[in-house]
Amino acid sequence: MQLPPDSDSPTDISRDGSLLAYPRQSYPTPQIACNQDVSVPSYFQPPAPSNHKFPAQTTSGTNMHLHTSLTQKFAIATAFLLTTGIVLSIPLLLIQQFIYTNNFINQEPYSKSNQAIANANPTPMPSVTKAIFPPMGQIMTGVSMPGDNADTIDNFEKDAGKNVSVILLYQAWGATDGTQNFPADWAGSVRKHGAIPLITWEPWVHQDYPKGINEPNYTLKNIIAGKFDNYIRQWSNAAKAWKNPFFLRFAPEMNGNWTPWSEGLNGNKTGEFVQAWKHVHDIFTADGTMNAIWTWCPNINYPGSLPLSEFYPGDAYVDWTAMDGFNRGTATKNSAWFTFSQVFSSTYNDILKITTKPMMIAETGCVEQGGNKAAWITDAYSVELPKYFSAVKAIVWFNQITQEDWRIESSSAALAAFSTAIRAPIYASNTFGDKVKSSSVL
Repeated sequence: MQLPPDSDSPTDISRDGSLLAYPRQSYPTPQIACNQDVSVPSYFQPPAPSNHKFPAQTTSGTNMHLHTSLTQKFAIATAFLLTTGIVLSIPLLLIQQFIYTNNFINQEPYSKSNQAIANANPTPMPSVTKAIFPPMGQIMTGVSMPGDNADTIDNFEKDAGKNVSVILLYQAWGATDGTQNFPADWAGSVRKHGAIPLITWEPWVHQDYPKGINEPNYTLKNIIAGKFDNYIRQWSNAAKAWKNPFFLRFAPEMNGNWTPWSEGLNGNKTGEFVQAWKHVHDIFTADGTMNAIWTWCPNINYPGSLPLSEFYPGDAYVDWTAMDGFNRGTATKNSAWFTFSQVFSSTYNDILKITTKPMMIAETGCVEQGGNKAAWITDAYSVELPKYFSAVKAIVWFNQITQEDWRIESSSAALAAFSTAIRAPIYASNTFGDKVKSSSVL
């Protein structure tokens, strides 16, 4: 997305887991033949030295048998059988639970009823989409490059020394050259590469700031009223035909003041963003398009920005959350140098108060001016992100030149720092999509 130029705000830098011991018992006195020495069987003996023998006893009359031997044998045998049965049943129960769990994971995705779709305040439901998650304990890595040229991705990966698992593309609703349509060919090439498409889907005709904030045709009211339903449905059906999961980042940075879908700009009113989001989402649901991973993405907080909770459409309408944020350093007159945590921690904590959905950093970058970019990258990827942002499961580097140079190649030191940090095992490579048989894309 086009970054806003300098402003008087000092925060314009902001964007985007024995032994069994039986008690001693009182046994009946054995009745034996006169003057005969008898040893009681060991399984009837209370704990005692192994060479212990009961003393010989005499009694008058004929030979007598042990009156309780059969009863005690039966009790011991019963206890033995019960214990054996319990021990043998444990692995069977574990196998049954494993089969049940796998059947549940692989069952058909949950479908919302028409009644739930029509409900203005739906009860949160399980995600209706196929799930995308990184391997356990890992973070997906991504990149945003200019255009959709695969060669630029290859060059980035060669420089970084590791392949990416998420590739970002921007799409404007108002384009007329075909780029407004669902990019099936591009998405297919991304999946073939082993990565996951992240499509930023923006309801506007792209224009440089500040022209882009005033587009009367693309008001939230028009989206809610159904003016774009035919286009949305066409796009939805094409996405459904593609079949594979992809991240859909619809109308991001809605809490900023530089887009025509922001409330308070372009004639938009409070509450209309959530209504517009639900309207578009409901069309996808009605069409049965369940492979879109709905990614709700505000800009990082800045003084005067509205509470994020006002823009959240609810867990029933969101699969992932995200946030965009940059360290602009002193590249502009009103900006300052911030650490990774200073850029993201406030917004991160606010999102966690709203939902427990998995989170990504959908756009981030750092400039050279005002500090040490290489050290910033090392600290962000090797320390702060894995230590303090456990809910973040993906991070996308904005590798472009806009007003500033955000690329990892802006200096040899920055490139070396990024390449070293990203090679850590915690960062997942292109192990998704069609590249491998075993995938974390379900």
